Amino acid sequence: MKYQRLIQSGKCVAVLGLGITGKAAVRYCQKNGARVVVSDSRSSERLQSECGQFLSDTAVEYEAGVHSVEFLAQADLVIASPGIPYDHKVIQELNAQGIPVVGELAVTSSQIDIPIVAVTGTNGKTTVTSLIGEIFKKAGRNVFVGGNIGTPLFEYLCGEKSADVMVLELSSFQLQMVGEFAPDVAVLLNITPDHIDWHGGLEGYAQAKMNIFRNQTAHDTAIVCQDDTGSMAHVADIQGQMLTFGRAAKNTASICHCAISVQHAGSLLEFDLSGTAMGNHIGAGNAAAAILATLALHVDPEDIRRGIREFQPAAHRLQWVGSSAGVNYVDDSKATNTGAVIAALQQLEGKALLIAGGKDKGEDYRLLRESVELKAKEVIVIGEAAGKIAAALEGCTVIRPAESMDEAVALATGSAQRGDTVLLSPACASFDMFTSYGHRGEVFAAAVKKIIAEEKTMISGGLQ
Repeated sequence: MKYQRLIQSGKCVAVLGLGITGKAAVRYCQKNGARVVVSDSRSSERLQSECGQFLSDTAVEYEAGVHSVEFLAQADLVIASPGIPYDHKVIQELNAQGIPVVGELAVTSSQIDIPIVAVTGTNGKTTVTSLIGEIFKKAGRNVFVGGNIGTPLFEYLCGEKSADVMVLELSSFQLQMVGEFAPDVAVLLNITPDHIDWHGGLEGYAQAKMNIFRNQTAHDTAIVCQDDTGSMAHVADIQGQMLTFGRAAKNTASICHCAISVQHAGSLLEFDLSGTAMGNHIGAGNAAAAILATLALHVDPEDIRRGIREFQPAAHRLQWVGSSAGVNYVDDSKATNTGAVIAALQQLEGKALLIAGGKDKGEDYRLLRESVELKAKEVIVIGEAAGKIAAALEGCTVIRPAESMDEAVALATGSAQRGDTVLLSPACASFDMFTSYGHRGEVFAAAVKKIIAEEKTMISGGLQ
């Protein structure tokens, strides 16, 4: 079904969930002449407090506190925001009545007539998406970078649509209802347990990720990490030209320390990552994926090298905060699953004092045991999941609870020695104690800076 045909004058579209994407969907549908109604699970008071001006400006009819079939059944099409489970009872009932329920990708894909690079994976997708965007910019391309980061597709389509290439970060939520979406280049970085409670298990989560390749043909490019067993276990049905990256020489992009060798158009291309933000164990894999994606769309290798040299990852992703008395402090607040924590620990050269915990997402924290035994002197646990993490890691290393981030940083600092790293890498969502992973990282950084300032004051006082 061509869903965009329903978004026109005289049709009614319901938007399920009024978050960032939901608001953009409302604006897009109204621009195309449709009548729009909104259903949001927040209470009427909270919805008015948080979205009152938007509701007034758009003059949409809405229901609050519930998603009801009676209200939504007036629509010809329902657009579900990311994060609303595809097996939600109301979605099943609407489908049974013949009312299609779709996601953003299903509605917008046929409206995009420029090359698309789509990136997904449990970890690293924001960095890789941003790096690909930076490389295209260095190549003089007018690039739109959005999706799960930055600007929703609906919002882009409401604007001037001036880009000549599009780079999208896509979450498992967005890929659950992909419709006919078929990117020219699709990148899968890894599949490790995440959002297991939402997807009903690891296999459901993996299948959502694999939807990024579902509609590709032999003319498209599929890029997969050969080192990641979770990804390679699901590649049999890929129809696009599959390129791989990893540490074995047989890969299309072969990684050796801080160098990447790429087989491309009958030639061997070399990329040296030394001295760049990507010149580390994890960064090299992310860079390899970005190199393959941009080469597939004919970017000059020298522009790729320049883009990598000048790229700086976003905040809260293995971000160095400071050091004191030979101890480094690293903010990896974006690490909201076990796979991301394992990757962070693997990248550290010395030992870690790991701060972990927050709102549980159904993770199996026993997956951390091997890495914690190898790399962590202590684990300081915080938040709602503290007890569950402590039980899962019992016997691996010293486990200590903390009631606040300030206490966690102080405990870690007290045990750290020169060459160690105090690492915030939570393996959990942030919403029990903080408003976002960014807020959590900021609180961590503030606690670190306070400790560093106190250390400097003590040294200065001792010299007087």
